[in-house]
Amino acid sequence: MNKMGLIFDEHIAGIYESWYHSPHGRAIDRSIERLVVSLLDPRPGERVLDVGCGAGNHLITFNRLGLDISGLDASSHMIAKARERLGRRCTLKVGMAQDLPFEDNEFDIVVMINTLEFLDDPLQALREAGRVAYKKVFIGVINSLSWHGLVKRIQGYFGDPLFGQCRFYNVWQLKFLLRAAVGRTPVSWACTRIRPSFMEDMRPFGREAWEWNRSPFGSFLGISASMTYRVRADGLPLKIRLKKPGQTLVGANTLGRLNRAEGGHGDERGVPV
Repeated sequence: MNKMGLIFDEHIAGIYESWYHSPHGRAIDRSIERLVVSLLDPRPGERVLDVGCGAGNHLITFNRLGLDISGLDASSHMIAKARERLGRRCTLKVGMAQDLPFEDNEFDIVVMINTLEFLDDPLQALREAGRVAYKKVFIGVINSLSWHGLVKRIQGYFGDPLFGQCRFYNVWQLKFLLRAAVGRTPVSWACTRIRPSFMEDMRPFGREAWEWNRSPFGSFLGISASMTYRVRADGLPLKIRLKKPGQTLVGANTLGRLNRAEGGHGDERGVPV
């Protein structure tokens, strides 16, 4: 791993793709689509950037949802794979998550799915995601507090070439990082418990989500931050003495003209701003 994090070469990419197409990887993929729809409520035509898009697995899902898709990855090998699969349906760039080559607010949604775990500077990457996102930032990770997260960490300790270079996060750690990166914006999160496919077929999704989406121990964790910035005004002392209680600072005639100019009502006790 270099100072910019793990960049997937052909060997590491092959290991990741093997895991992604395993039963556990496929279950994670189904969970991701559910979490994206639940936490982001994406609308057809919205612009989405997948940071760390890899070979385009999640971009295909976003394209199916009708989104305007773009992808970025530090690996030219992975971008080439994604371009083979997506063609002209997607804008693809080689670049670093810590220095996104995009303008402020260029995308409605920015997603980082199984990306943050492989970055040496996750805070800077989240700052960049918040900079280019107009509406929401979505982070998806294998939950460190889950059984699956524990198994992957153990594999890493014993030299797994993929998970040995992976950081694992829980919901509280992601909340802390998001607050440090983008401030006190509204955050929502959910977890999914990965079940074998035959068990999922026997259990309605709605009931499963009701039982598990607020458990911090689910296998896959998704967290969404809304880019709604708040301004706090200092309370300054009023230095104008009013002659009598209830008197406004602006005369009635002036207030009426202001309200009519703004399309308001003449009896409103306030100045439009």
